[in-house]
Amino acid sequence: MQNESIQALEIIFLFFMVFIVVFGLLARKLKTPYPIIMVIGGLLLSFVPRIPKIGLNPDLVFFVILPPLLYSAAWQTSWRSFSRNLVSIFMLAVGLVTFTVLGVAQLAPLVLRGFDWRMGFLLGGAVATTDAIAATSIARRLGLPRSIVDVLEGESLVNDASGLLALELGIAMLLQDKTPTVGFALARLAYLTLAGLAVGLLGGVIVHWIEDRIEDGPIETAISILIPYATYLVAEQIHASGVLAVVAIGFYLSRESSHFFSANVRLQAWAVWETLEFVLNGLAFVLIGLQLPYVLQGIHDYSRTSLILYGAGFSAMVILLRLIWIYPGARFSYFIRQHILHHKESVPSLRRMFVVGWTGMRGVIALAAAIALPQTLSDGTPFAQRNLIIFLTFSVILVTLILQGLTLPKLIRSLGLAGVTESNEEEQAARRVILESALSYLDEAREKDPDHFGIYDDLAQHTRHHLTTLSQDGDVGEDSNLGEYSRYVDVARGVIRNKRSTAVRLRNEGKIDDALLRQIERELDLNELRLDGGKRTDQLQESRRAFHDHSRSQL
Repeated sequence: MQNESIQALEIIFLFFMVFIVVFGLLARKLKTPYPIIMVIGGLLLSFVPRIPKIGLNPDLVFFVILPPLLYSAAWQTSWRSFSRNLVSIFMLAVGLVTFTVLGVAQLAPLVLRGFDWRMGFLLGGAVATTDAIAATSIARRLGLPRSIVDVLEGESLVNDASGLLALELGIAMLLQDKTPTVGFALARLAYLTLAGLAVGLLGGVIVHWIEDRIEDGPIETAISILIPYATYLVAEQIHASGVLAVVAIGFYLSRESSHFFSANVRLQAWAVWETLEFVLNGLAFVLIGLQLPYVLQGIHDYSRTSLILYGAGFSAMVILLRLIWIYPGARFSYFIRQHILHHKESVPSLRRMFVVGWTGMRGVIALAAAIALPQTLSDGTPFAQRNLIIFLTFSVILVTLILQGLTLPKLIRSLGLAGVTESNEEEQAARRVILESALSYLDEAREKDPDHFGIYDDLAQHTRHHLTTLSQDGDVGEDSNLGEYSRYVDVARGVIRNKRSTAVRLRNEGKIDDALLRQIERELDLNELRLDGGKRTDQLQESRRAFHDHSRSQL
């Protein structure tokens, strides 16, 4: 029996992996964000006979899928951009979530049979959180302004915590038959936030201390996978926000990784996490589509026509609530930044606000939250509206992902926001400072090492050329011997270290953001690995070729 269960798990695992890969390739071919294709694919698969029927376990989402995706998203998010847009992010992640929950609580009893405001509050908590994966993937592909993408990514990082708090309060009202006070809700939100952030930051300090004493790619990559799970579990054990804990440790370690990750480890971890993120996202979105049979099987008191009308009407309500909030929320955010924080920003345009409003796509977190609702009330009677809440949540996910996801590209183009090229003055200035610092380093090092004067001159010449054109051209002779190449590698590695430390300093001084630092680091890491590979070459001829190829790559 045990062998049969293991074989069944293997079949299910292979089933998911095959379809994730197939749907991913199809999405690339169709030039459509893969979350949309995977949801549609999972939905179509649910109608195929003999396809394994796989129910969505909320614990799978909250404890297996959610932590690493949050950690990866936080790691890739620029802290500078996040902090600059914190007011706008807060207005969406907390203000919009609250507005959606209260709006659904008031409107649901008017249009849904058997619902009171408490059940509407529960339903609002389930559908309040957004999943910005599909939206940001479309936005990046179409060249949407970075400021909009930053806000969407920040919203998706934080709003899970506020949405799950609303769900917690709704369940308490339903089971305990009492309404929590505003003071209790604020106190609970404060504890969730502060305790979650404390767990994340403390965990980050501990991990940083450990990483400083390890230099092993596979081990450090394994630790990076362990981090979000351990952080989430610790925070949940003390009833704090596991979401905010993982986000906090992701931000902290991302900023500090320049100090404790070597080039080799950084590239290895990046490749592993890129694959892991794709697989987990694929699993989440395919699972959504496969849930249709489970969503429908518990509903017996409604005709198909009524369900379609309910699903379409409620989805329109949720979309409309977001659009209603976006305009006053954006104006209020601008007022705070302009008059209180004294940020020099222009008034957000109606086009940009509408695009942000149209990207309120829901994902697997909303469905898992709905499925996790209790099946019985405090008096032991069945929770009759639970199945309808799950269906309505499922409907909102499908409508927002498919309808909004597929129409967003055309909307962005029609509003003239596609292919917007933002100024790269910051990047140009940063690269110029880095190259100037490298030249200063070469001048100082050349004075201390007169025996290899030509190597320094050669590197300085290429660096000056790069400084002038910011291109990657260069030439070098092929008549050097193995000793010369070995010294060349040592000097070039010093230049790379200097460039990296200069880039980190610019980031720490707020002159560049984390996204640009990661781009520069990746370029330097690849060059450093190319150096290491060439130095291990035993053949003199291969050494010369590596020497020549490396000099052409332009540090």
